[in-house]
Amino acid sequence: MAARFLLTLAASLALALPAAAQAQRESLSIGITQFPSTFHPNIENMAAKSYVLGFARRPVTAYDADWALTCLLCETLPTLENGLAQRETTADGKAGIRVTYRLRSDARWGDGTPVSAEDLRFAWEAGRDPSTGFGGAEFYRSAYELIVEDARTVTLRFDKVTFEFASLGDFQPLPAHVERARWAQDPKTYRSRTAYDTETANPALWSGPYRITAVQPGAGVTLERNPAWQGTAPAFRRIQVRTVENTAALEAQLLAGQLDMVAGELGLPVEQAAALERRTGNRFRVSYKPGLVYEHLALRLDTPMLADVRVRQALLLAIDRAQIVARLFEGRQTVARTSVNPLDRMHDPEAPSWPFDPARAAALLEEAGWTRGPDGIRRNAAGERLSFELMTTAGNRAREAVQQVIQGMWRQAGVEARIRNEPPRVLFGETLSKRRFQGAALFAWISAPESVPRSVLHSDEIPTEARNWSGQNYTGYRNPEMDALIEAIPVELDREKRRALWARLQAIYAAELPALPLWFRADAHVWPQWLENVRPTGHLNPTSLWVEGWRVR
Repeated sequence: MAARFLLTLAASLALALPAAAQAQRESLSIGITQFPSTFHPNIENMAAKSYVLGFARRPVTAYDADWALTCLLCETLPTLENGLAQRETTADGKAGIRVTYRLRSDARWGDGTPVSAEDLRFAWEAGRDPSTGFGGAEFYRSAYELIVEDARTVTLRFDKVTFEFASLGDFQPLPAHVERARWAQDPKTYRSRTAYDTETANPALWSGPYRITAVQPGAGVTLERNPAWQGTAPAFRRIQVRTVENTAALEAQLLAGQLDMVAGELGLPVEQAAALERRTGNRFRVSYKPGLVYEHLALRLDTPMLADVRVRQALLLAIDRAQIVARLFEGRQTVARTSVNPLDRMHDPEAPSWPFDPARAAALLEEAGWTRGPDGIRRNAAGERLSFELMTTAGNRAREAVQQVIQGMWRQAGVEARIRNEPPRVLFGETLSKRRFQGAALFAWISAPESVPRSVLHSDEIPTEARNWSGQNYTGYRNPEMDALIEAIPVELDREKRRALWARLQAIYAAELPALPLWFRADAHVWPQWLENVRPTGHLNPTSLWVEGWRVR
């Protein structure tokens, strides 16, 4: 009864607040469910960091809301037609390409220093050293030379020609005048000494319309207008991004007027947002954006019981994903066959599927040597129980509900899942990135259109201490044919030939199940009625990258 009273009181207070709140439009408060484990743009890929940094820095290129690659920090997107990209042959006879980027003349770090070619050179040099721990190791290997043409222009030489050569992805400039000395002191310990985490409010770190001015670890980030920003002036003097890991509490704060909006990228599950919309009428604008968000169960494949593909197949057959989507998400999610979304042009609708089939799951487990014990849990010939941990992000109501349902379905199949959850910053920053989980982890990958899954599937991307834990192949998946496909797809420029390679990749994924596909998520963006021009993208580049276009009605 107490919890119900608090929620009702919050709703009552909210009805009294909008008039007063509307008088104050100099600030915007946004709720998200995770807190970044680092603020360094080139270390780790976490949605919370991507969203927060979208306000405060600009990458060279990004995919926009129409899924088109565009320049943000560069003047012109390189193409073969405009001459900014040119084919060439490398010294060892490979087909290569040189790609030239010219940075915008008005780009400034928050201390007024121009964003320059030297900032790209430093980021490239740091990324080329594996002990630094930057993500995207293959980019730094392939980009074998960076030439500074002038103060704002660089040419990158690649030892292969890819269909996505114009995209710089996670390769982002870093303020060399702040960071180079810290890195040069000891690249291996740089990630613990970077100013992004030790002096996060240093204005010289930020090149976007806002700069981070205060951080409350685990709780929130304050951003204020960046005086050095030369682009379109943003509408708000201050933005506060608050982390509320429990989605029920997040909704209560929204209703109480403590938050103006909830970010769709890391906010309310769709069914919770839909219920909110029904209760509050037209108080909020709610937009449901299907996108390239892949909810799945990552498995620790070097755990002996999960190394057997028959066990993995049985685990998926034992989950009634269609029922979960219908009952928990109002049918708004799309059940996944593999990690490639039907919205992606390389999706193969003929990829094998694993519909709910308890009898087939039981047969596979029996075949793998797992028979039911007296308590219903299966055991192998050595007496080991088919039991492992099932983790997810603590406080996410939807994931915790899914977790409980999957636990029950697996128990029906004779599998024991022991639930143990952690705050997102711990789960992503330590447990997954350092491969400390012992069973299964429920979370999502967010990708760009036709994004080759090298970081999560190639065997070279398994995080190790020697590489300072870079890479996102947390499962430890190894397959030589998959590695070969991941290497072949980017360099196949013919789209139809590339489609055949993608189909084979999806067939292998569906058969071997390096992770268990659940569904592709639709994100629920919840805005106040007075906020305009927020355009959800549905992919890894968040709405915050275009914050200067947000306007108050």
